[in-house]
Amino acid sequence: MQNTMTRHTTLALVLVACGCQRATPTPTPPVAVDVPRVTDATQAATADAGPPSAVSPRLVAFGSADAVRTWINTYGTDGLRRRGGSPIGSANGLGAAGTGLGGGGSAEGTIGMGSIGTLGSGAGTGSGQGYGSGAGAGLSAAAASPAPAPARAARAPAGGPGARVGGADSITNNQVEGVDEGDIVKTHGEHLVILRRGRLFSVRLGATAVTPVSMVDAYGRGRAPGGWYDEMLVDGDTIVVIGYSYRARATEVGLFDIDAEGAIRWRDTLFVRSSDYYSSRNYASRLVGHHLVMYMPVPLRLEGSELSLAAVRHTPDAAWETVMDYARLYRPVQAVGYGPVVHTVMSCDLSGRGFDCRAIGVVGPSGRNFYVSGSAVYLWVNGQNRRGYGQANPLAEANLPAPAVLYRMPLDCSAIGAVKARGAPLDQFSFDERDGTLRVLVRADGAGESMWSAEVTSGDVGFLRVPVGRFGEEVPTMERTAYRGLPRVAGSTSAMHNRFVGDALLYGAGDGWGGRRNVPAGTTHPVWVYDAGRDRTTQVDVSHSIERIEPMGRDALVVGNEGTGLTFSAVALDETPTVAGRHTVRNAAQGETRSHGFFYLPSGDRTGMLGLPVTAGGDGNGWRQLRGVSSSVMFLGVEGLRFRDLGALRSGTASAVDDHCVASCADWYGNARPIFWRNRVFALLGYELVEGSITGGRVRESRRTDFLRTLLNGANDRSGNVFNNLPD
Repeated sequence: MQNTMTRHTTLALVLVACGCQRATPTPTPPVAVDVPRVTDATQAATADAGPPSAVSPRLVAFGSADAVRTWINTYGTDGLRRRGGSPIGSANGLGAAGTGLGGGGSAEGTIGMGSIGTLGSGAGTGSGQGYGSGAGAGLSAAAASPAPAPARAARAPAGGPGARVGGADSITNNQVEGVDEGDIVKTHGEHLVILRRGRLFSVRLGATAVTPVSMVDAYGRGRAPGGWYDEMLVDGDTIVVIGYSYRARATEVGLFDIDAEGAIRWRDTLFVRSSDYYSSRNYASRLVGHHLVMYMPVPLRLEGSELSLAAVRHTPDAAWETVMDYARLYRPVQAVGYGPVVHTVMSCDLSGRGFDCRAIGVVGPSGRNFYVSGSAVYLWVNGQNRRGYGQANPLAEANLPAPAVLYRMPLDCSAIGAVKARGAPLDQFSFDERDGTLRVLVRADGAGESMWSAEVTSGDVGFLRVPVGRFGEEVPTMERTAYRGLPRVAGSTSAMHNRFVGDALLYGAGDGWGGRRNVPAGTTHPVWVYDAGRDRTTQVDVSHSIERIEPMGRDALVVGNEGTGLTFSAVALDETPTVAGRHTVRNAAQGETRSHGFFYLPSGDRTGMLGLPVTAGGDGNGWRQLRGVSSSVMFLGVEGLRFRDLGALRSGTASAVDDHCVASCADWYGNARPIFWRNRVFALLGYELVEGSITGGRVRESRRTDFLRTLLNGANDRSGNVFNNLPD
């Protein structure tokens, strides 16, 4: 996936708030989607925050579109010059020189449906767009047009990674209970809903059969494909598909209806102005109650007289309809550096059939991390790194972590607040809100989690505590006593991983998307366990790299590469943490690095069952998951933190099939999942859904379906053809 922003690009942060004080939906809402119009004329007064290019000491709203335009123009002619740069939007603005990651074209060829289920040899068309060699386009009221966006990369750079929504049918490895995360597979009644390669599928999970029901294009009936369709959520009878369109330069939101029989029908598609939201670790969307909460970056610039703030339109070429309330758009409270930026989180009320959204925003630098707890959205906006493009950064302070600002946007729509901090988190798992305190793991150097930035952090490690009551309008600075230095991750590694399990924070380093390194046999790797309650750190040595850390009840699971195998280590989080059990799968690697590829189903204390997609052989390179399907999903039983091999459910289609893919033809958010549903066990492997039963202490295949083949052949096709939608 392409990075549309260079390292020196700065964003404005926009949060589309929770839609509070909304009118109650009528019993029979209109079919048409209502996009609210918010005009430039708001009732908020423009507060006096000093010169437009100055940093505000507190949270102060712009209050009007004219105030934002004045700020941009003043910053472009004054702010950057004083920082040694060029005016925003000038011909020689700040751009990244050299070549970057090109795209793979508009099609990806034939999918191989063999035992490993990899992509076939079709090359597709088009060469993609890499980073240009020119100086780049900045931000200005001048007519400088933005540089063309490169396509998502055919390969990822080196580097790579739950709790559950409270409901019996939750199948997603969510970080926070009650906060559902976007994924490629969800449940709706007796059906699975699956998103893959630009299409939505539904499969009925009957007592004696697994039956494909429906297939529709993720971009909507009669619409041209134009984006990457990455993740989805299901709220009642509404399916929401989140994607990114480079053609529209917007996040694409598809709304679909699903009925009790599993038939899916497109309702509407909307575009929300933004840059690509992609992260190698985090998911862009959440569902809290009936509110869709999305993260997306919005570059702050003037295009003629129009501001590039959060806005919605129904087609790629229609006029933008703003959803920004300028009384909730805040001036920067930190040095912006090389240019202003807007990171977007959006909250839209799905309780009716509309798409009712609001926006709140702050201006700041580009590096960011976000986390959604049960009570608030947290956004960490990084400061300037010490070095960039080989040059010392005059804004950075020697021997100190970069300054940052941490914002808290409550889900109940009460006033936002912020604190000033230091360093940068790794990813969403660096955060944990507990007992009225936000706890954060930070490193001295990091660029947030945009694209693959989370894979290249460095420097000392710290633990920060922020009482929720400290977040305020006056933006206090967290004092030294709020931080606790932790042991540094040593050695040459590609990626660091971290995870909270209760009061324990675990972290360690691995190979990430870069694949296995040659290390001598018998080498140990430290997993650091910081007990926040006792303020005590313990080193636990494992025999493998650290590629994944997951909660497993009150204990933890650490997974990583060992030689040519994949090893699972159970870490008992007793008073003195220890490795209590281990299991190695020979000649194997993870088939999915992201958190949602894993699921643990507890059946008692330190007892349960887990599943993880694996690939036979391979070197552990994370980027392979974008071009292939895992050969199997393996299952392990857990008894007293000891592992027992339960076997695997494997891909088994013998011949290739052309899936006629025209959009989203690389699986950026995965294609394989273990699924535990109502005491049944499934493996999603590309276009195959395999069910297993546990007999004699082993998982054995009981039935399977290839839902693509079935629906392409017309059986149970509910995709819109009138002859396939006759009453049964």
